[in-house]
Amino acid sequence: MKRTCLIAQAGACSAALRALLPLRLEGRVSGLSGLVVEVDGLSSHLSVGDRLTLEARDRRSVPAEVVAFRQGRAQAMPFASLDGLGPGSRALACGERLAIGGGGSLAVSDAWLGRVLDPLGRSLDGQGPLPPGPRTRKLRASPPHATDRARLGPPLDLGVRALNCFATCRDGQRLGLFAGSGVGKSTLLAMLARYTACDVAVLALVGERGREVREFMEDDLGPDGLARSVVVVATSDSPPLLRREAAYAAMTVAEHFRDQGKSVLLLMDSVTRFCLALREIGLSAGEPPATRGYPPSVFAELPRLLERAGPGVPPSVSRGRLTGTAVRTEPAHAEAGAGRITALFTVLVEGDDHNEPVADAVRGILDGHVILDRRIAEGGRYPAVDVLRSLSRTVPGCLEPEQAAVAARARAILALHADMADLVRLGAYRAGTDPAVDEAVALAPRIEQALRQTRTQRSSLAESFALLRAAVTPG
Repeated sequence: MKRTCLIAQAGACSAALRALLPLRLEGRVSGLSGLVVEVDGLSSHLSVGDRLTLEARDRRSVPAEVVAFRQGRAQAMPFASLDGLGPGSRALACGERLAIGGGGSLAVSDAWLGRVLDPLGRSLDGQGPLPPGPRTRKLRASPPHATDRARLGPPLDLGVRALNCFATCRDGQRLGLFAGSGVGKSTLLAMLARYTACDVAVLALVGERGREVREFMEDDLGPDGLARSVVVVATSDSPPLLRREAAYAAMTVAEHFRDQGKSVLLLMDSVTRFCLALREIGLSAGEPPATRGYPPSVFAELPRLLERAGPGVPPSVSRGRLTGTAVRTEPAHAEAGAGRITALFTVLVEGDDHNEPVADAVRGILDGHVILDRRIAEGGRYPAVDVLRSLSRTVPGCLEPEQAAVAARARAILALHADMADLVRLGAYRAGTDPAVDEAVALAPRIEQALRQTRTQRSSLAESFALLRAAVTPG
């Protein structure tokens, strides 16, 4: 009886505590300049990254985030339009939380599969609110510790011949897709989203055209592809803070499924527009422009995002950290139960300059790069992958000796043909002069034909190498 009374009293106390109003801190908007709102009266209670709710004159709530401090005032940037805000508008902290939870977090749930959402966790597909998961995850989390991460998994079938053969990807690898505008990047992404062998696909459309969203979901993904996917969208007309947050939100969703031991495919289109959003935020907050107008914070933020993708931490390591016992309890090659995020980040190179700052920085961070070439696309071969300039740094550890030999032979033939193409075209080379050149002239078109693939064709890893083997075999 006494125990029952204590339980009842504890329940009543808990209900009373939940009914208490949270602490509410209120400041005022003291100025607006460009994309930045200056807030007075809250600086001693806030830090960079904290969330605010700004109240417009028409009583509309505008979510915002603190990005800097200057002269004793907090500088915030909105996740929505600044219309209706002015000096004297209220700024609320801690009392009114956003739908995703305070401090920038997402309560990811398995029920989000098949759904389309914005970076703040709000539904965009007209199917009602997204059900929250049992726990929230920070949007800007740290990557797993380098010595605790699992190793890369076996070769991953991407379904695209050019990538399977010449930029073979392992489960948990991070690849960059570098392309100018109009070279077939969206077509290649659609093929990867539909054909890659994975448990879950997470797609981040960062700063993309609004009309492409439905086309991508309905025509490229289709019902079956969407059923295993989560799509995070922030179109080009979104505020820079929302475009930046789309990359963090997609990475957070991918980490949720990775931590369940699943193989996750993360497609982010594009890292360049993520960096453009960071540039707008940094310049608005008063950072000095550096390389091509990008402030230093852009190149500090890139590895913090990209390093989060990849293999997760095996369960044995997690248990060791929790109990304070030995960290690793199984050999590195076993690591059962460790999920992995295989990430493909597109980089929209400006003016087809593959050495521009963002492309150069991303290429140095990732585990390989795939180059889409405009001349190949203009020649009618899709996907327009330049196999001679594309590279996967993990190929030595994932190909069978026979497969590696076939790929090396094909590269050598294509390289020799590229060197001699002008001479052959001008008639300056006479057949029979060099047997190796004669072979390259005969076999290079066959290799090019083997690499042709329509968006509705899927080519498995084994089939891709079989076709390449046949193409490089004389006769």
